[in-house]
Formats: sequence, structure tokens, C-alpha cells
Amino acid sequence: MEKFILIFHFVIAVGLIGLILLQQGKGAEAGASFGSGASQTVFGSGGGWNFFSKMTAILATIFFVTSVSLAVIAKDKTIIQEVLLPELESISFQPEAMEIPSLDARETTSSEHASDIPQ
Repeated sequence: MEKFILIFHFVIAVGLIGLILLQQGKGAEAGASFGSGASQTVFGSGGGWNFFSKMTAILATIFFVTSVSLAVIAKDKTIIQEVLLPELESISFQPEAMEIPSLDARETTSSEHASDIPQ
């Protein structure tokens, strides 16, 4: 079932991208208002925008539904190991036991800690 939803999700995504690329931008309306672009549209002078808008909304809704369903399927497949949780709770953090070296202590006793940068 997951593979079917994933393939359907991919087809809807490609269709949505193609449908968005087929739409004309807002600047294309200025030329059509003078009469030059109205005769060249496939769906007439005003019918194309409604069709593309409705199809985009439908495909976007289907895309979101498949996205949520894939997220639910992925959530159901996750496994929380109950054995690990008590071990993590038993570890205590002791900040006073940590020792932070200071920047003033420049002790280079061995050659492996010596730097090539002059000080």
C-alpha cells in the first residue's frame, strides 16, 4: 500500500508542476486586454483561468492528503526500543566532574602538542 501511495504521490507532484508551468503569469493579461491574446487561448478569453485554478486546487489537495498519509505510514513503522529508555534514565549528568581547560595554560611538554604557528 505504501508503494502505491508513493507512486501516486509522485505522479500527482509531477502533474501539479506541469499544471503550474502551463499557467500564464499576471503580466500576460495586459496584452490580452487589447485583443491580441484572447483569440489565441485554448479555453477562450476567460475560461482557462478557472479551469487551471480548479485543477491546481484539486491536485494540491490530493498532494497534501498523500503527504499526510505517507507521514502516518512512516510514523507507524517507527519502533521505539523500550530496553534503551531505562538505561538512558539511569545515566546521571554531573557538571562539576567535568574539567574545562583554560586558555591561559599553554603547556606544551611534548612535541606532539606543539604547534607550527608562532606565539
